[in-house]
Amino acid sequence: MKYFLFTLSVLFSSCLPASPKSGGDTTTSQQGTNAFSQAASNLPLSEQIDFSVGNSFFRNPWVSAPASTDARDGLGPLFNTNGCQNCHIKDGRGHLPSEGDTNAVSILVRLSVPAVTKAQKAWVIKHGNVPEPTYGGQLQDVALSGSKEEGQINITFETHTETFKDGFVVELRKPVLTLEGLNYGELHPDTQMSLRVAPPMIGLGLLEAIPEETLMRFAQEQDQQGQGISGRANKVWDVESSSVRLGRFGWKAGQPSLMQQNAAAFNGDLGLTTSLFPSENCSPAQPLCDALPNGGSPEVSDKILNFVEFYTQHLAVPKRRNMNDPLVVKGEMLFMDIGCQSCHQREIRTGVVENRTAISNQLISPYTDLLLHDMGSGLADHRGEFIATGTEWRTAPLWGLGYTEEVNGHTELLHDGRARNVMEAVLWHGGEAESIKQKVLGFDENQRNALIAFLLSL
Repeated sequence: MKYFLFTLSVLFSSCLPASPKSGGDTTTSQQGTNAFSQAASNLPLSEQIDFSVGNSFFRNPWVSAPASTDARDGLGPLFNTNGCQNCHIKDGRGHLPSEGDTNAVSILVRLSVPAVTKAQKAWVIKHGNVPEPTYGGQLQDVALSGSKEEGQINITFETHTETFKDGFVVELRKPVLTLEGLNYGELHPDTQMSLRVAPPMIGLGLLEAIPEETLMRFAQEQDQQGQGISGRANKVWDVESSSVRLGRFGWKAGQPSLMQQNAAAFNGDLGLTTSLFPSENCSPAQPLCDALPNGGSPEVSDKILNFVEFYTQHLAVPKRRNMNDPLVVKGEMLFMDIGCQSCHQREIRTGVVENRTAISNQLISPYTDLLLHDMGSGLADHRGEFIATGTEWRTAPLWGLGYTEEVNGHTELLHDGRARNVMEAVLWHGGEAESIKQKVLGFDENQRNALIAFLLSL
């Protein structure tokens, strides 16, 4: 038995990545509060100015029109924040407000109604959801001075416990969302709501550079393994090409590209128009978009969009730490042994991207397959997005996980920030991952500490 365990240990150790460079040659050695805000380490000096310009439009606030700073005016009139960095704090992760706090910066609420009619189902193919008739696809809880915001987000929590085999108890919390002070009328009685926390920005260009064939191979391999893990790609509408493409970005992989993800955020979060989304984010019940001055058509020029795209494509992943610590090595062995790597894919090679040499042909360790997985009723938001169901979520990348606290001052995880640490996040896994969660619940204290140590080493 001892020889078997030793052999098993050697086998797993030989599979462990030899390099701490999770982002390949783009990886940064920066630590501390700015660990998520660095340019790809292999970015040529000639291209770093483009990164800096994109950073300025991502970081600095936008203002209402008309303004002397006409390159960044046109904010609102309905919006969630006046700058991208306000949600993606230090290019990192958002957080929930404390119970009873209506300051909801870095979170948002998606809104929709079920697609029932033939016309509504056709709409979903190109837009992902049918918007709530009065408030649209997203609640804007801020408005320009003199205007009324759509409403306020209020969060309370309900809790339950999970108990490990050795008697160790973990309390899990679930945010309960209500909207208050609605200023434009009642919500549709069948309104679906989904609370979302801003995800970190690191490594997004690398994820975009993963060949579609690689992701489809992951799905096929999962089916062939017959272990109950069965990921699938979301099929979403690409505005630029007017075609259906594989989704990669967002909690349900509802966006096909960083360009479209960024343009959608400008429109929904800041109330700014682009060539991709040229309409203001007001519904017919909200005439203020027509009544107030705008920042031009579009308010965010294609030139600015291109700079922001370049910036978001080249934010570096920080290097792994403590990866040779025996406890971390044991934790990674456990991670692999119970099957977590089926979805959280460890090693992937990016393809060749035209005019993007830094992110091309990189061996990376993102710990994601970018596929949708049924995570069970506990995590469900009961709101679909394109072909994603109300119980499906995209596998979240794990790289940079251990930097969250030093960058953002908290350790909240999952799509709505409900998990207060990595173990809580693991214990929220259900559906396809239920059997894996049950294996974790069989862990003793040393095994729990090892798994946590590994996840925080990423």
